[in-house]
Amino acid sequence: MNKRADTSNLLFQSSEWNFNTLYRTYDAIKEIALDELGLDVYPNQLEIISSEQMLDAYSSNGMPLIYRHWSFGKHFVYEEHHYRKGHRGLAYELVINSNPCITYLMEENTMSMQTLVTAHAAFGHNHFFKNNYLFKQWTDADAILNYMEFAKGYIARCEEKYGLAAVEPIIDAAHALMEQAVFRYNRPPRNSPMKERARVRDRLEYEERAFSDLWRTLPQRKADEDPSEIERDLSERKKTLNLPEENLLYFIEKNSIILEPWQREILRIVRVVAQYFYPQRQTKVMNEGCATFVHYTIMNMMFDKGQLSEGNLLEMLHSHSNVVFQPGFDDPRFSGLNPYALGFAMMQDIERICTEPTAEDRDWFPEFAGNGDWRGTLLDAWANHRDESFILQYLSPALIRKFRLFALEDETKENHYKVSSIHNERGYERIRSTLARSYDIGVNQPNIQVVDVDFRGNRHLHLQHTVRDGIVLDEHARTATLRHVRRLWGYDVSLVGVEAGSEKILYETSSSKLAE
Repeated sequence: MNKRADTSNLLFQSSEWNFNTLYRTYDAIKEIALDELGLDVYPNQLEIISSEQMLDAYSSNGMPLIYRHWSFGKHFVYEEHHYRKGHRGLAYELVINSNPCITYLMEENTMSMQTLVTAHAAFGHNHFFKNNYLFKQWTDADAILNYMEFAKGYIARCEEKYGLAAVEPIIDAAHALMEQAVFRYNRPPRNSPMKERARVRDRLEYEERAFSDLWRTLPQRKADEDPSEIERDLSERKKTLNLPEENLLYFIEKNSIILEPWQREILRIVRVVAQYFYPQRQTKVMNEGCATFVHYTIMNMMFDKGQLSEGNLLEMLHSHSNVVFQPGFDDPRFSGLNPYALGFAMMQDIERICTEPTAEDRDWFPEFAGNGDWRGTLLDAWANHRDESFILQYLSPALIRKFRLFALEDETKENHYKVSSIHNERGYERIRSTLARSYDIGVNQPNIQVVDVDFRGNRHLHLQHTVRDGIVLDEHARTATLRHVRRLWGYDVSLVGVEAGSEKILYETSSSKLAE
C-alpha cells in the first residue's frame, strides 16, 4: 500500500478542531520535541482565545495580568483600528516566558495552524526561554505571574487611596524611562521569595510613616572648601552610591527624597517589568529563529511519520513561507532584515555545516563542521548566545552570499554612502561584524548614566550620555527625558553629552534651562 494513501496514522483530517484533537496532536509534537530534538521545556499551559482577547493581550505586552494605565488602552485602540480596517492581521499565537509557559492560541486557527503554532511557541520559544543564559540570568519564570498579580493589585490600591491623578504621572514618567531602567552588566542579588514578601510587607507598613530626615541633616558645603576636599568628597560619594549607575529608575527609587514609599514601589514595579522584557530585545533573531526551526523540523517529521496529510503540510508550509519571507531592498515592503528569515536561515545553515560541510565551512567553523551532531550544536548555541554573539560566531560566507549582504560606511561629513565590504575573503569578516554590531543593544540604545549627585549642596543630579559615532540625542527626546527625571527626582537635573573615547563635551543642558 502507498504510504501516503494510508490515513490510519493521521492525527486529523479536517480543518476543524476540538480539544481531543488538540490533546492528541500536542502529545505527538511533545514526543518529537523531547525525544528526537532533545528540547527541555517548562510545563505547558495552552489557552484558546478570541481575536478580541488577542488584541487585549497585544496591548498589555502579552501579560495575562498587568496594572492599569492609559497607554495600554491607547495601544489596544490602535491595534483594533488597523485590524478592523484589514491593514494587518493578528498573530496566530502569543507565548509568555513563565513557569508554566502560557501559550495563547487563536480560536479562529485551523487545526493545521494550531499544530504549527503549538510546535513553534509551546516547544520552540518555551525551550529558548528556559535554557538561554540571558533569560536564566535576568528573569524569574517561576515568580513573574505572581509578581504581576501583586503589581496589579498594588497599583489599584494606590489609585483608590491616593487618587488616579497622583498615581498616573508617576507611571507616565517611569514608562518614559523604561529603556534606561534595566541592569545591563551587573545585577543586585536576587531576594528569596520569603525575603521578597517581607520586603513588600515592610514597605506597605512604612507608607504610614514619614520618610527619613537623614538627607536633610547632611551638612551644607562651605563656600571656601578646599578643592582637594571637594574631590575626595566626590570620590567617596561615587563609591558609596556605586556611581556611575546605568539604571536610572533604580537610582531614583533608592535615593530620591521627594518620593513617598508607594511611589518608590511603583518605580520598582515598572523596572522589574522592563528587566523582564530586556532579554527578549537582545535575542529576537535567535528566539524566532529557534522557534521557526523547531516548528519546521517537527511538522516535517510528523509528515514523514504519516501523522500529517499532504494538505496539512502544504497549509503549514504556506504560513511558514510567509513568516520567513525576506523582501528585497527595492521592495516597498522592505524594512530591514526579517528576524524570522535570518534566524531560520542560520539554524538551517548550522544543520548543513554539521552534516554536509564544504571546504569553506571547515575553514570557517572547524569546531563543529562535519561533526554530525546538529542537534547538540544548535542546543549549545541557543543556550549560550544572544543575537550579537550568535551572528558574530555562526554567520557563514555561504549565507552572506545567499542574503547578498554587504557593508556600508556612512560618514556624517560625506554626502554619499561608501560600500566598504563585499562578498570576498576580506569582506566576509567585516560584513559579519558589522551586522552583529547592529544587533548590540548596548551600542544602539543611548547610554545614559548617573555620574554624580550633590547631596551636600542643592541635590543636583548629573547625568551623562556617552555619544557613539557622533549620534546625539534628539533635542525633543533630551527635553522629555530631563522633565521625566526631574519629576521623579524633585531637584535640578543636568545632562551632558560626552564623546566616547575623547571625553569631549558635545552638548549640555539642564532642567533649570528648560524652566527658563
